[in-house]
Amino acid sequence: MKISVVSKKLWCVHKQLILLLTPLVFLPLLFTLPEKEGKCLYVVVLMAMFWCTEALPLAVTAILPVCLFPTMGILPAKKVCPQYFIETNFLFLSGLVMASSIEEWGLHRRIALKVLTIVGVKPAWLILGMMLTSSFLSMWLSNTATTAMMLPIANAILESLFGDLETLKLKCKSPEDHESAVINGQSSVKLHSLPSVPSEKQILSIEGTDAAEQPDLRTAEEIRSESMYQLNVWKGFLICIPYAASIGGTATLTGTAPNLILIGQLKSYFPDCDLINFGSWFAFAFPLMLIFLALGWLWISFLYGGLNTRLCFARHDRRAQAEARAKAVIEEDYRRLGPLNFAEGAISFFFVLFAVLLFTRDPKFVTGWSVLFKQGYVSDAVTGVIIVSILFFFPSQKPSFRWWFDPQASNTPYVPLLSWKKAQDSVPWNIILLLGGGFAMAKACEESGLASWIGGHLQPLAEVPPAAAVMLITAFLACFTEFASNTATIIIFLPVIAEMAMHVSVNPLYFMIPATIGCSYAFMLPVSTPPNSIAFASGHLMVKDMVRTGIVMNILGVLSVALAMNTWGIAMFDLNSYPEWAHPINKTALFTDKHISSVQPFNATL
Repeated sequence: MKISVVSKKLWCVHKQLILLLTPLVFLPLLFTLPEKEGKCLYVVVLMAMFWCTEALPLAVTAILPVCLFPTMGILPAKKVCPQYFIETNFLFLSGLVMASSIEEWGLHRRIALKVLTIVGVKPAWLILGMMLTSSFLSMWLSNTATTAMMLPIANAILESLFGDLETLKLKCKSPEDHESAVINGQSSVKLHSLPSVPSEKQILSIEGTDAAEQPDLRTAEEIRSESMYQLNVWKGFLICIPYAASIGGTATLTGTAPNLILIGQLKSYFPDCDLINFGSWFAFAFPLMLIFLALGWLWISFLYGGLNTRLCFARHDRRAQAEARAKAVIEEDYRRLGPLNFAEGAISFFFVLFAVLLFTRDPKFVTGWSVLFKQGYVSDAVTGVIIVSILFFFPSQKPSFRWWFDPQASNTPYVPLLSWKKAQDSVPWNIILLLGGGFAMAKACEESGLASWIGGHLQPLAEVPPAAAVMLITAFLACFTEFASNTATIIIFLPVIAEMAMHVSVNPLYFMIPATIGCSYAFMLPVSTPPNSIAFASGHLMVKDMVRTGIVMNILGVLSVALAMNTWGIAMFDLNSYPEWAHPINKTALFTDKHISSVQPFNATL
C-alpha cells in the first residue's frame, strides 16, 4: 500500500494507538526511578499524554487517579476521592450557576448592547467596545459562552457597516480571498443563533436599499482598496472577541479554571498561605487585565486598520453613512429589549451582591466582613453557595399582594429566577471533574515525594534571575497551552513550578501566579481554546490571521505579567521575601546554607 494510504489509516486509529502504546513506552519509569516517585510520575505522564492528545475525553482522563493511585499504592482512595469536590470546586460551581441565571434572562445581551451604544460606531471604538464587553462578561460567564454570544452581535454590526461578506470578498479580487470564500460557506450559519439576529438582518436589508441605489462613481481600484480595508476590519472584529474573553477570564478566581487550580493547589501544598482569595486576586489581576486589554486593543486596531484620523475627525463619506446604519442597528436592537424587567433587575442585584460579597470577605488590604464570624470558618465557597441558593426560590415575577384577594386572577405556576433543570443543563460538569483530577494529581505528587524529587533536579535554575525566570515560565506555558487544554497544562506544571520555587528559595507565588495567568494566554492557533475555535469556525478567519496577531499578543501578555509581578504584585503578596508558610513543606531541603544564600540575588533583582 502507498505511504499516504497507510498514514491515513493510522490517523483514523491514532487515539487508540496512543492509549495502547503510551503505557508501554513509559513503563521503564517504574524501574529506573525510586519506587513511589516512579509510580506517581508514570501516572502523571500517562494523564499528561492523554490530556494533550485527547485520546480519552478530558473528564475521563481526570477520573483515572481514582483507580490508578490506589491500585499502584500511591495514595489511598479515601484521600483521592475527596479531592474531586473540595471547597474550590464549590466556588467554581456557584460561579457557573450564577452565569446560567444571567444567560437565562438575557442580561448579558443587554450589557453588551449598552456598551456598544456608548463607545460609538467607528471601527476602532467598536473593537474596543467588543473587547470591553467580552472581557467583562468572561469574568463571570465562561469564555466559550461569552464568545458564542458576542459573535452574532458582531456579525450583525459588520453587515450593517459593510454589507454582505461574500460580495465584499468578490470586490477584493484576491486569490486568497476566493479561497477563503470557499471555506466560508460551511459554518457561518451557526453563528446566527440568537433570536434578534434575523430581525437585525431585515433592518439591514431595508436600510441598505437606499445606499445600493446610489451610483458608485469610484474607480475599480478604489473599490478594491476600500473592500480590502473593510475585509481587514471584519477580521479584526471577529478576532478581538475570543482574545478579550481569554484575557477577561484571568481577572477573577471563577473566571477560568486555571485560577481555581492555583487556589486549590496552594491550599494543598501550603495550608498556611491565605494570601490568595477572590478579593486579593481581583485587586491584583484586574489592573493587569486592563493593561493587557489596552495593549491588545491598540495592536488589533493597528493591525486591522482601525487606527486612523477618523477617530478624531468627523467626515461625511460612505464610511460615515455605513457607521450611521450600524449605530441605528445597535440602538434598535437595544430598544427592542424594552425596559429592565423584574427578573433582569433581580439577577442584576444578586450578581452585584455576589461580586461585592466575594470581594469584601477578606480583601487583605482592609478588614473584611468575615471577621463577624468564627475565624477560618467562612470562605469564598460559602459566600457563593449562599447567593446562588437564593436564585432557586426568588420569584422571577414581581410579587403582588392583590393576587391573594382577587378570585379572578390567573393561577399561574410559580417560576423562580433559576430552575435546577436549567442549571443542570448549562453547567459544564466535566470541568468540575477536570479540576478534581488536577487536585488529586497534586495531592499524589506531594505525598509520594515526586514534586520534591523533581524540584531537587532543578538546581541549575537557581542561576537564572527570578525576574527573567518569571518571563520564561509565562512564555513557556503560554506556548505549551497553544497545543493543550489550559486546565491540563496548569495541572501538569504547577506542582513542578512550586517545587522549583522552593528549591531556589523564591516566594512560590512569584512563579505560580505568572504560570497560572500564562496558561490563559493562548492566542495563536484555532485549537488553542474553545473561543478561538468558535471564531475560526465562522469561516472568515484564516490560521495565518490568528498566528500573526496571536504571536504579538503572547509577547504583550508576557511583558504585562512581568510588569504586574514586579510592581504592585510585590507589594500585595510580599514577594521579595521567602514566606514562613512555605517552610514546613520542604524543611530538609530549604534550610541549607546554599539555599538560604540564594535569597540574596532574588532580593537584589527585585
